Amino acid sequence: MGDGCVHLCVDMQRMFAEHTDWCTPWMPCVLPKVEQIVEAQPRQTVFTRFIPAQAYGHGEGTWKRYYERWASMTIERLGPDRIELVPELARFVPPAETVDKHVYSPWVETGLHERLRARGIDTLVVTGGETDVCVLSTVLGAVDRGYRIVIVTDGLCSSSDEAHDAMLTLYHSRYGQQVETVTTDTLLQNWV
Repeated sequence: MGDGCVHLCVDMQRMFAEHTDWCTPWMPCVLPKVEQIVEAQPRQTVFTRFIPAQAYGHGEGTWKRYYERWASMTIERLGPDRIELVPELARFVPPAETVDKHVYSPWVETGLHERLRARGIDTLVVTGGETDVCVLSTVLGAVDRGYRIVIVTDGLCSSSDEAHDAMLTLYHSRYGQQVETVTTDTLLQNWV
């Protein structure tokens, strides 16, 4: 891995780290691993941020129903500060970049693919949360676009242990030609 590689860190935000209805309990455990990767490659890091609806009932189609169910997670109720990256990672921006998204996938309406291709990126190192929601959407979109994907297994978290474990099994057993899995230590030893 070299200049053609970017660390794509998915949704390591305060609203998932703090005591909210979307708290991801394992985030504090994986945060030091993610921080190690960002610290080693800050210029090669892109953070995604999930931006919820502004208020209750906003959104199109099923997203409207979603924010009726999760009104507590709208910007109006959370406050805009909680959509920010956790402080341990926010300090790396810049040189790290951010991409804001309103759906699970960072590939929709963000220009991310075009930005990465313009930089000659062909490999994505993926960390963040949640393993079975936004990370899954990120990985599948990257597969569709032909990227080499390296998932850092100790750099992922979810609020569902069962779903997290199932996704890691799926990545190993079903996506072996397109997805590689490594630990943080292995990644850092090989990313020069």
